[in-house]
Amino acid sequence: MKIIVSIKQVPDTSGKVAVNPDGTLNRASMQTITNPDDMNALEAALKMKDATGCKVVVVTMGPPPAAGMLREALAMGADEAVLVSAREFGGSDTYATSQVLAAAISTIGVEDDDIVMCGRQAIDGDTAQVGPQIAEKLNLPQITYAADIQVDGKSVTVKRMLEDGYMTIKTQTPCLITCIKELNEPRYMSVGGVFEAYSKPLATFNYETLKDHPLIDATTIGLKGSPTNIFKSFTPPQKGAGMMLEGADKDTCEKLAGILAKKHII
Repeated sequence: MKIIVSIKQVPDTSGKVAVNPDGTLNRASMQTITNPDDMNALEAALKMKDATGCKVVVVTMGPPPAAGMLREALAMGADEAVLVSAREFGGSDTYATSQVLAAAISTIGVEDDDIVMCGRQAIDGDTAQVGPQIAEKLNLPQITYAADIQVDGKSVTVKRMLEDGYMTIKTQTPCLITCIKELNEPRYMSVGGVFEAYSKPLATFNYETLKDHPLIDATTIGLKGSPTNIFKSFTPPQKGAGMMLEGADKDTCEKLAGILAKKHII
């Protein structure tokens, strides 16, 4: 059994977000982190490795510096890593990104008892589209918003979170699962893991590696192959300081009601 985990290096959106003139993010000028939901997907894979001894392979599409993020995943316990990086892939929207990642995952190989895992969504786009699109392009059954995962041989049972409850879905491997933060608490890297990370395989798939794959075409990858057009990108204004009212007496309640009425909230 093998688990392929798709992770993404994203801008740290707790700081200022820089935008290029063409509407894409200026990633070079911003601090980066591993996408939070992807960390939950990686932790789920590592827990399965702890229980079954399966192999965990992490894959990301991004610029060369994203290799550092992959080394962190290896230090956490992943066995192999693949960096998908080429200028031809730059500027891809979710459709083009899923084309490239599906080709890369197909090249890594998805066997009968394998699972592909992704985070629910990335904090730089919040679309939750790439995982499901990868599943469609690889013709894999998919279960999204996983809050619990149980694997028994080739049978996978997932507790899927809904807006008003949960749904339990059962499928067979190979399949793709997207994970949410409620699934688990990601582990930290260990000192020994950091040392071992630099002796584990980290391959690079460039355009030459993937160009002959049926999913890779100049019209469906990169900025030119992305059907999404960005009208405008901007950093939202910072919220001002809030107002605190203390006390549970009548005067405080009347003051609160007056403020809310003035703002037309009540």
